[in-house]
Amino acid sequence: MFRREAERSPLDGVDVILADLDGVLYSGTEPIPHAAEALKQAQEQGVRLGCLTNNASRTDRSVADHLTQLGYAVHADDIITSPQAAVMMLRDLIQPESTVLVVGGDGLVSELDKAGYHVTRSADDHPAAVVQGFAPDVGWAQLAEAAFALADESVQWVATNTDWTLPQPRGVAPGNGTLVSAVHTAVGRLPIVAGKPERAMYDLAVQRFGANSPLAIGDRLDTDILGANRAGVPSLLVLTGIDRAKQVLAAGKDERPQYLLSDLSELDEPYPTVKVSRSGDAVEVRGASVRLEGSAVRIVRRGEREIDLLRAASTLIWNCGRPIYALEVPEELYT
Repeated sequence: MFRREAERSPLDGVDVILADLDGVLYSGTEPIPHAAEALKQAQEQGVRLGCLTNNASRTDRSVADHLTQLGYAVHADDIITSPQAAVMMLRDLIQPESTVLVVGGDGLVSELDKAGYHVTRSADDHPAAVVQGFAPDVGWAQLAEAAFALADESVQWVATNTDWTLPQPRGVAPGNGTLVSAVHTAVGRLPIVAGKPERAMYDLAVQRFGANSPLAIGDRLDTDILGANRAGVPSLLVLTGIDRAKQVLAAGKDERPQYLLSDLSELDEPYPTVKVSRSGDAVEVRGASVRLEGSAVRIVRRGEREIDLLRAASTLIWNCGRPIYALEVPEELYT
């Protein structure tokens, strides 16, 4: 549910931003318009920028170098990766200096090395755990080694993340979730998951940055926003990545953000008050208003900004207590 008190910007009182990467800070090889400028302004106001990524293929340093090239002011210590969260979880599962079988790339190997674990690629080395993350060169041979090791039920299995898809310049490709699913099909077990939407990455970030009032920014409801909500961190969805109006309107209770922006140029703007009628069947945001008539969502006024219409419509639908498939929603709201 959106805020209803006097208009404040999403940044008011925030001491740390916890931002997702792809879809929020960049798309492919290009920075997202307005993102670098908005976050630089926030940093100049004393807000720390932390970056959270489920992608396990790169090290924190390589991620920081990439973001620096795109105009962001970050260092390796500002990057929270799913391998870091996986290593944090391993401490409670296996003994220090244990052997760990890795399915994945440099990001995983680097974090396991720093934590003192012995890395192997072979089940013949009798690993205490399997840690699985995405890398472009992961293939059948690595998945098979994981399956061989996990035949022993005493071997722990941690997945860095289970994202089904991975945005690429040429389109949407299979993500780590599909590779984890292949191993699951072979062994009949499920892993413990370190990355978003589980809360481990947010807990790690809050601890590392000493955050008292963090704000999570993401582009995916089912990972970024759900994970933040599970961790009790206020969340903001920006419509520059995967999820757009259609997904927002259909968002489940646990996937709803506190703030909704079309892009990060709006980050420091006063966030509009959402006005709900006493009966709950009408919602207005600035000049945009919608009404629920029976099972039909009606647009009363479009207002001057499309984002305000989406804010109004999503509040109306979320508050009505009915699933979106039971409502008649104008097609224009989806676009």
